[in-house]
Amino acid sequence: MLERVHLEILSAIKEHGTLTKAADSLHLSQSALSHSIKKLEGQIGTAIWQKEGRNLRLTAAGERIQTLATRLLPQFQHTELQLKQIAKGEMGSLRIGMECHPCYQWLLRVIQPYLEQWPEIDIDVKQAFQFGALGALMSYEIDLIITPDPLFKPKINYIPVFDYEHRLVVADSHPLAQQEFVMPEQLSDQVLFSYPVEPQRLDIFSQFLYPAKCSVKKHKIIETTEIMLQMVAAGRGICALPGWLVDEYAQSMPIKSLRFGKQGISKQIFIGMRNDEQQLDYLNEFIEQAKNTK
Repeated sequence: MLERVHLEILSAIKEHGTLTKAADSLHLSQSALSHSIKKLEGQIGTAIWQKEGRNLRLTAAGERIQTLATRLLPQFQHTELQLKQIAKGEMGSLRIGMECHPCYQWLLRVIQPYLEQWPEIDIDVKQAFQFGALGALMSYEIDLIITPDPLFKPKINYIPVFDYEHRLVVADSHPLAQQEFVMPEQLSDQVLFSYPVEPQRLDIFSQFLYPAKCSVKKHKIIETTEIMLQMVAAGRGICALPGWLVDEYAQSMPIKSLRFGKQGISKQIFIGMRNDEQQLDYLNEFIEQAKNTK
């Protein structure tokens, strides 16, 4: 009854809006698309789309099928690609989703020796994810997640690759720079720079300020690490970053890092992968390389 072609048609209609554009994207005729959907409508006894002028609008039944298409079509495509690569004796590509903004430079150190060891593998790093990579992993859009905040699911295995301390970063000339650690109330008059992530997912808020019922004077978003640290070095505000990353930049910038409270904030970087692919050598080798790279 419900076939893959129906999923592809509904997905194309959802994306392009008109029958003409959907047919062009699938390299099919409009009559072929209409006939296929009419046949399915007759089988299930309800309409799948409705015409609104030149556009098509999916009905409730159509939306349900399109939701299924969003989940299943990437898995079809991923499996077909793997089968083609097996037939050609190729390994293909490793698609990595990044949920760790400051980890990019560390990842470069992982990738270089990995590519030398696996010359037949291409790597694609997708940095568009903030905290949305898990869905992409489960729908086979990516192969691995790199994240400091794993969301554990039954079909996903997370492997810790290294430990680090999350630290406050200030300019050398900042009044707090002479301290070894900072307390929550001392940040109430500070301007905080952070990556574009919800405050509740930022450790400085969730593990340090919120438990003490404190906050900062102002919270500003900056997307790049370099610009963020330039602003901090210029005395415009503070930020929170992994200690290992701050140590690298502190060699050439007038910045210093402080511990959050006497105990500090301990973190780990994890790599997440699908359980059914744990036997793949090229994925496991990447994880081993990550464990050995600091």
